[in-house]
Amino acid sequence: MGQPIESLRERVRGRVITADDAGYDPARRVYNAMIDRRPLVIVRCVDAGDAMATVDFARENDLDLSVRGGSHSVPGYGTNDGGVVLDLSPMRGVRVDPRTRTARADGGCTWGDFNHATYAFGLATTGGIISTTGIGGLTLGGGIGYLSRGCGLSIDNLISADVVTADGRFLVATEKENEDLFWALRGGGGNFGVVTSFEYRLHPVRDVFAGIFFFPLDRARDVLEFYRDHIREAPEELGGFPAFQIAPPLPFIPESEQGKPLCAFVACWSGPLERGERALEPIRTAAPTVAELVTPMPYPMLNSALDALVPPGLQHYWKTSFATELTDGAIAAHLEHGPRLPAVNSTVHVYPINGACHRVPAGATAFAGRDMTFATVIAGMWPDPAANRDNIAWVRNYYEALRPHSATGGYINFMAEDDRDHIRDDYRDNYARLALIKKSYDPGNLFHVNQNIPPAG
Repeated sequence: MGQPIESLRERVRGRVITADDAGYDPARRVYNAMIDRRPLVIVRCVDAGDAMATVDFARENDLDLSVRGGSHSVPGYGTNDGGVVLDLSPMRGVRVDPRTRTARADGGCTWGDFNHATYAFGLATTGGIISTTGIGGLTLGGGIGYLSRGCGLSIDNLISADVVTADGRFLVATEKENEDLFWALRGGGGNFGVVTSFEYRLHPVRDVFAGIFFFPLDRARDVLEFYRDHIREAPEELGGFPAFQIAPPLPFIPESEQGKPLCAFVACWSGPLERGERALEPIRTAAPTVAELVTPMPYPMLNSALDALVPPGLQHYWKTSFATELTDGAIAAHLEHGPRLPAVNSTVHVYPINGACHRVPAGATAFAGRDMTFATVIAGMWPDPAANRDNIAWVRNYYEALRPHSATGGYINFMAEDDRDHIRDDYRDNYARLALIKKSYDPGNLFHVNQNIPPAG
């Protein structure tokens, strides 16, 4: 290796961790316990200067480079064997400006960090469904969440990004500065650089009227058909999605239903609280419920409500698809495979991506699903590695059953490692432009440990 690790230690303020250092094993661990890799070095960056030095070190030594934020990458792109891990997790500051309704957040923040900071000012923006998810990975892939229908995707609320590019430069990307890079970052994943800071537009969302409804499996068809029709015309303040879920042992669920697979509906009303009960009433009447917990709550509480079902250390294998319609055939596939959930941690969600998401033109950002209405994720998650073969088969069989009723491509943030061959389908008409921008900012494809877009030519 041309440049010794000691020279890297001299250039960075954060901790530089190798296999000889105490804490190496915890530092190399990622969210998906199916992934067990041993990088040469892990750099826990404390500022953009550390990120610049780490990028230079990886490039100059021709080493694989993984960029880690929240560490939730299901394919394990936040680590590698024998290369460099640029870990942003120490960088978790958030500064809110309530006058302009904006917030600047460091690249290592989770949505829990972000929501805590903005809630104090009665503000929020579209984040994910789990609070431990990193803002970086979710945003760069698009950013679907509870507030999407009313506020747009996370990328639709991105104002600027601080980026370290493959040549070690620090750039600011906005609509008026490095515009091509800014376009690519909004949906193009981690292909174009290390984003050390994100600036977001915020919305006046503080408390929401939200919760979860559980329905018996024999009424799942009614729930899915209701959702298909209702979500098209529902007020945009209504977010939420149907799901299949094994009922966990929670006090509001009758003991007779706990441990059973059920159809669920997770709902979020972000409009005036006094209108929340009325807004959610149609969900309650879609079919008889066996349990429900619906109440006013702080938005950060909703964003963390499902965290306990997906702790670190589970085995993960996911698949995803887009669709313009939730067809009868798709519903039939859900009814066949959804009830076969392999563990209480596993789930299937069918997210809506209409409303404000559709008001952004297809070519305005790299996200290519503007004409889609639904994004499905089949999230296989379970604790026992001995069950991997059967549980992976459940995810794959479910996905194959949905394919005839889905569009080509899917949501980049929910894809597995074996979906990399579909990358052109994911970006559709935006792919060629992304490849040209990749050639401009990363001609050597340093940032390839991701759902990769090779440079054009």
